[in-house]
Amino acid sequence: MKDLLKKLRKYEIQIRKAINSHMMGDFHSIFKGSGLEFDDVRPYQYGDDIRSIDWNVSAKGHGLFVKTFREDKEQTVFFILDVSASQNIGNEGRTKSDIGKEICGVLSLAATKESSHVGLICFSDKNELYMKPTKGNSQAYEIISALARLKPQSKTTNLSKAISFAVNIIKRRSVIVMISDFIDGGDFFHDLKALAKRHDLVMIHVSDARETNLPKLGIIPVQDKESGKTLWINTSFGDFRQKISNQVVSRKDELDKFSRKHQINFVSLSTEDDYVPKLLRLFKIRNRTMKV
Repeated sequence: MKDLLKKLRKYEIQIRKAINSHMMGDFHSIFKGSGLEFDDVRPYQYGDDIRSIDWNVSAKGHGLFVKTFREDKEQTVFFILDVSASQNIGNEGRTKSDIGKEICGVLSLAATKESSHVGLICFSDKNELYMKPTKGNSQAYEIISALARLKPQSKTTNLSKAISFAVNIIKRRSVIVMISDFIDGGDFFHDLKALAKRHDLVMIHVSDARETNLPKLGIIPVQDKESGKTLWINTSFGDFRQKISNQVVSRKDELDKFSRKHQINFVSLSTEDDYVPKLLRLFKIRNRTMKV
């Protein structure tokens, strides 16, 4: 536990240094764009985000107007983390599960430093853990500790169920950071769209090199982490490896396209990546596009 906290603190310091030295005040909050309340309207200016246009006011014929907002100090950040068995793929200490938990820890520390309420939902095909949002550094450490102790009861995934739970339980508009490999046989995009309409959604897709670069090992046993079934696969024959790789790439592209269509912030990470620079780029983009 001490090693985990030390590692997370290092990442947090790395993020803070990058913000202070490279972004020169333009990075007011990594969660900027959430927890905002409507304030007034003003004439549209070149470079304004078209999502901020107030079409009702603009329709009166006096030009384009955009909504302006003031920051609500009581903003809420919720993490929705996939803890199903498919997250256990990767090298020891660098599985998809490890990376997801680290990101939750780093961003929880950052959010509580900004006086945000922070909550957590962990899911498989059921609700594995729910932590009510509250303020303070102690909440971030409670989240980190709970994630370190968590032993999921189920192996399978049900994204629709997790999203529906979040929609029902989170009443106040919040920043939702959803972390998953998004491997699910069901159609969860309708539910994801509903979540994005009600909240400020950030999607973090985590994958592992084994899913896109399976080596030629001949006939080997392959275990489905979620069902527990073992199949014998000839990895050196036919296009099996290519099909597996194509499925992962296709899923990532589908998520990216969906996110662009519905104004969702999206980033895809590999377990081998240094995820801090990618998170910085993601939130720098959020800061720029949400500025009104």
